[in-house]
Amino acid sequence: MEQYSISSSYYGTGSKENSLKTPLGRHEIYKKIGNDLPNNAILKGRVWNGAIADIIAEPIDTDFDHVTSRILWLDGLELGKNKGKGIDSRNRYIYIHGTAEEGLIGKPASDGCIRMYNEDVIELFDLVDEKAQVWIY
Repeated sequence: MEQYSISSSYYGTGSKENSLKTPLGRHEIYKKIGNDLPNNAILKGRVWNGAIADIIAEPIDTDFDHVTSRILWLDGLELGKNKGKGIDSRNRYIYIHGTAEEGLIGKPASDGCIRMYNEDVIELFDLVDEKAQVWIY
């Protein structure tokens, strides 16, 4: 079993739409995005525009919440908890993804997603398939 350091939401945990919180519970990988992109590629709207992020190794919070390298888009599996109207993880675009703010990994820092070191998210991306289960607790 692999273990990785991550960052969850700066705003805490929860499933409410527009809360910027990380949803708890059972999820599955709905879609994998970014296969074969270069390390640190910046994805906007799930599309790479050619930009590469400058990685910040210091614990500095920038005005940007770049999604980098790979996306594992999550779909909640628990109706009323992380699936359904107003709380749906997939509709909230909750991802596991790389970040330019690697110095903040290990601290709550995201706007709801699970952030990982870019090298780690690439490794994880290659290890799992769509429909693989992810538990956030």
